[in-house]
Amino acid sequence: MEIALRAVEDDDLPVFHRQMTDPEAVRMAAFGPEGPYDPEAFAAYWLRVRKSSFVLRTVLADGEVAGNAAVYGVAGEREVTYWIERAYWGRGVATAALRALLTEVPERPLYARAAADNAASLRVLDKCGFRETARARGYANGRGQEIDEVVLVLED
Repeated sequence: MEIALRAVEDDDLPVFHRQMTDPEAVRMAAFGPEGPYDPEAFAAYWLRVRKSSFVLRTVLADGEVAGNAAVYGVAGEREVTYWIERAYWGRGVATAALRALLTEVPERPLYARAAADNAASLRVLDKCGFRETARARGYANGRGQEIDEVVLVLED
């Protein structure tokens, strides 16, 4: 499967909305945007993100929109995030997309956070060189409660 990144286009947003309102994916990701099921909140989120300093990319798998990936935050504290459609889970798409994003954004350190019980995402981050630096608790919009999270860093 060929994995590529490109700039986000308007036509990607309805696909992202479908992907990011899959209840199983929302629960697994845990730390998605606030109000993902509310179309107005979702549109406002993407408007804000697209106008920000995020490095925001659409993930393509064999030319199809498979998700999105981004780097955001202030220098020295920037984080990576990604969302891959459930149909592509377990097929190496997240790992390939994150590696491509890390090539595009060479600054270090970069940080990541994942729900402590999201073994698949933690595996992706490990394969891309991120190392656990801390454990914390954070409010997870996708679960409506505080949960344990892993904080990771990529230093070189």
